[in-house]
Amino acid sequence: MGASSWLASSPINVEVRVHVLDDLEGLSPRAQAFLDRVGWRTPVGNVRLPTDYLRLPDRSGRWVLAPTELIVRREGFADRFGGLRYAVRRSAVLNGQRVETVRHWEFDLSEWVRCEPDGWSFGWTGERVSSPARYLVHTDRRFGVTLGGSFLEVSPSIYHLVEAHALMDELADWYPVAESALEPWAAGRHADLSTDQAFALEPVPEASGPCDRWLRSETVTVRMFDRWADAQPRPTGVMAWTRYPSG
Repeated sequence: MGASSWLASSPINVEVRVHVLDDLEGLSPRAQAFLDRVGWRTPVGNVRLPTDYLRLPDRSGRWVLAPTELIVRREGFADRFGGLRYAVRRSAVLNGQRVETVRHWEFDLSEWVRCEPDGWSFGWTGERVSSPARYLVHTDRRFGVTLGGSFLEVSPSIYHLVEAHALMDELADWYPVAESALEPWAAGRHADLSTDQAFALEPVPEASGPCDRWLRSETVTVRMFDRWADAQPRPTGVMAWTRYPSG
């Protein structure tokens, strides 16, 4: 069963899903090439309690059996992505020079589950870095995080996240439009791009969503994203890269 089938699956249909590394259907050629090149899988043992055996507190604090929608999404994530590993290269600027950093991602379920106002979310490992953020998947398929408060959407789905990582990795040899910053997520200055460059940009829908928007041309890529913050509205960050060094 392919990725597109998993995205469209009904909450009442519980089926065995093929691991993404065994079936790349539904991903762009870029993302498929990315996973072929850097993706690998670590065997996941049967050490966790299956979701359908869980008893969880609902919004009122009453303990209930895991609902069907949570069973489908959480077990589907485990089947489709469990044990997936990859590294994402990122281009940044340090002391005026372009540098390349690498961040590692692990797709393993955690025991964390929470009832949300509009469904449920469950935790997974995510990026292997010290961070106050907990990585989540919502039962409506969105990828998000929590800083201890509400669910903060990042991407419409895990597939969009993988697509964004593939694009970020592809840009590792490009030149960030930014002031000196070691952290690759630091915002670049969109105003540094010329008007002609900005007008030439086209959306990258497979990597984009309401909270993370990618645009690119042959020579320029721009990312506009909602920062991981509980403030409303969430502040917007901008990152930009050019294929060739400026000046």
